[in-house]
Amino acid sequence: MNARRRTVLSAGAAALVTGCGSSGGGGGGESSPPASGGAELTRTSEIPVGGGTIFEDRKVVVTQPAAGEFKAFSAVCTHAGCIVSSVAEGTIDCACHGSRFSVEDGAVEQGPATRPLPAERITVEGGSIRLA
Repeated sequence: MNARRRTVLSAGAAALVTGCGSSGGGGGGESSPPASGGAELTRTSEIPVGGGTIFEDRKVVVTQPAAGEFKAFSAVCTHAGCIVSSVAEGTIDCACHGSRFSVEDGAVEQGPATRPLPAERITVEGGSIRLA
C-alpha cells in the first residue's frame, strides 16, 4: 500500500473513532468514571415496565423487562463504543449504527453489534435502585 493511501485510510479511521466516541452526548468525548458502589441511580417507579432508562453520566442502562424485575447493562454499545440512545419497544437502541439489544438480557437483537451489552450489578431495596 502506498504512503498516500495509508495516510488517507489512517485519517478516515481516526475520524470515525472520534465521531463514535463522542456521539453519545454529554462531556465532549471525555470519559467519566463509573459510579461507586452503593450510589443510587434512580427509584423503581421511574423505570417503565418493558422499557428502561439510560444514565449517560454513569454509562449504565436500567431496564424493567417485567413488572418488578430490574436489570442493568453497560450503556456502551459493543459495536463502536457509542453510548446507547434510547430504550423502546423492548430494545436498547444505539443510534450510531442501528444496533439493538434486548431489555431482558442485553443480547444483540439487530447488528452490526455481535456481542451483548455486559450486565452491570445493581441492588433494588425499598424502591431504590443502586449500583452494587
